Amino acid sequence: MAHAPTIAPPQQEHRIAMTYEEWVAWPDTDSKQTEWVDGEAIFFMPPETVHALMSFFVARLLGDFVDLFDLGLVIPTPFEMRLERSAREPDILFIAASHLDRLTPERLMGPADLAIELISDDSTTRDRRDKYREYAEAGVPEYWLLDPRPDRRRADFFGLTADNTYEPISPDAAGRVHSRVLPGFWLDPAWLWQEPLPKPAALLALIVPARP
Repeated sequence: MAHAPTIAPPQQEHRIAMTYEEWVAWPDTDSKQTEWVDGEAIFFMPPETVHALMSFFVARLLGDFVDLFDLGLVIPTPFEMRLERSAREPDILFIAASHLDRLTPERLMGPADLAIELISDDSTTRDRRDKYREYAEAGVPEYWLLDPRPDRRRADFFGLTADNTYEPISPDAAGRVHSRVLPGFWLDPAWLWQEPLPKPAALLALIVPARP
């Protein structure tokens, strides 16, 4: 019986032609950074420390807020978001309670309400061009692009318009960005660049002040 070849962690992105069904059945897919788009499996470089730490921080902050108000689910990578012509694995995704019917035991069938990607050296074009267009066309209502690389440090937030294109979500006068899909949630992008990263519990107390 033939076996699929073992794929070592790549030093840069590379692609292998295969069907979606072949990609799903690929051995050890869950242990690798991989997605499927238009008949190709894309294998990525593993994330660096700064990427992993920021992803964990943002997922915890969002997850605590979502749990507090029972708004749905926050799921970190690796978890498949199956769209019409691709199977993506955003670094973080949020599924609203009203859309939990899209969740199966294996994957999310359809768009998340919020997709977050953290940019790495090999993902700039993929995140800023390919996924930007793809998520908008698929109807992902909100898309965050966070670039944690020390020489870049940039955060962009986008909301979907009626014609399925993204527009920037502008910060308020205090520099805070308010989510359109998470009522009451806001983020100060300056938190992302603090060293060490702040404690999510302390920030949650700022976002949701104690009631008198």
